[in-house]
Amino acid sequence: MLDLTVKYLGLELKNPIVIGSSGLTDSVEKIVELEKNGAAAVVIKSLFEEEIIYEMEEGTHNMTGRAVVYPETFDYMDEFPVEDSVRKYLRLIRESKAAVSIPIIASINCVSAQKWTYFAKEIENAGADALELNAFILPSDMNRTGEENERLYFDIIEEVQKHTTLPISLKISYYFSNLAQMIQNLADTGIQGLTLFNRFYSPDFDLENLSVIPSFVLSNSNDLPISLRWVGIMAERINCDIAASTGIHDGKAAIKQILAGANVVQVVSAIYKNGNSYIGEFLNEIEIFMKEQEFNSISDFKGKLSQSRAVDPAAYERVQFMKHFRSFQA
Repeated sequence: MLDLTVKYLGLELKNPIVIGSSGLTDSVEKIVELEKNGAAAVVIKSLFEEEIIYEMEEGTHNMTGRAVVYPETFDYMDEFPVEDSVRKYLRLIRESKAAVSIPIIASINCVSAQKWTYFAKEIENAGADALELNAFILPSDMNRTGEENERLYFDIIEEVQKHTTLPISLKISYYFSNLAQMIQNLADTGIQGLTLFNRFYSPDFDLENLSVIPSFVLSNSNDLPISLRWVGIMAERINCDIAASTGIHDGKAAIKQILAGANVVQVVSAIYKNGNSYIGEFLNEIEIFMKEQEFNSISDFKGKLSQSRAVDPAAYERVQFMKHFRSFQA
C-alpha cells in the first residue's frame, strides 16, 4: 500500500490535497461531497474582517474612520447583506465538524490587526482545527510605506496569537521587496504554516461599455511557476509548513510542488472547472508517479528537488535564465 499521508499544521492528513477557501467550501453539503471525493482537508470560505467589524459596531457608519478599510468596502456592504454572517460562519464550522472527519480550517480575509482579532477565539470554540489568515494587504496602497505594509502582517499575527491556541497559517502574496527574508521573518513568529500565494483581484476593461470588469478570477496552469519557484527556494529553510497554492491544475503540478518541498497543495480552480470527482484524478496521478519512481510514501520524495537539496541549486537563480534566454528561439 502506498502511503499518501502528510502532516500539515500539526494535523495528520490522509493525502496532500486540500481544498482552498472558496465557494466550494461555503456549506456543509459541499464539504461532505469534497470529503467523499477524497479531499484531505478544507479551508472554509473566508469571512472578511470588515464583516466581523460591521457586526461588532452595528453598521458601516462606525467604520468610516478606520484608515485600513478600503473605500470599496462600503459598496460591498450596500450590495450584499452581511447581518448574521458571523453567527452563520461559526455554525458552518460546528456543523461541518459534526458531518465530516477531515480537518476543518477556518479562514479570515484581513487587512489590519484591529478589533476583529478576538474572533479567533470564537472560531476555536466552534471547533475549527486550524485558522488560515489571508492577509489581503494591497501593494497598490500609496497611503502607507512599504515598511508600514509589512509591519501589518506581524501585527496581525501577534494579535491573533493572543486570542487562540489554534495552529495558524498565513496566506500571503509575493509583493515584497525582499520576499525570501519576509517569508523567513514571518515563519519565525511562531505560526505553523505559510500558504504561497494568494491571488489579488485582477481587473479587465470592457471596450464596448468602457468600464472596469473582473477578469482571471480562476487561476490557470501557467500560474504554477511562481509558487513552484518560491516553495522550492524556501522549503527546509523556514520553521513552518508550506501549502502551495495557485496554478495547481492536475496531479503532475501537485507532484512538482511536493518535490519542491510543499507539505500540501491547495486546489480550487481545477475543481471548479472539472468537478469534485477530479480530486480522484489528482490522487491517481500521484499514485502512478510513486509506483513508477518506486516511492512508498509522500515523505520519500517531499523536498527532493528543493533548492536546499537540488543537485543544481543554481537552477532557481538568474544564471539559468541567462543561459536559457540566450539559447531560446521562437
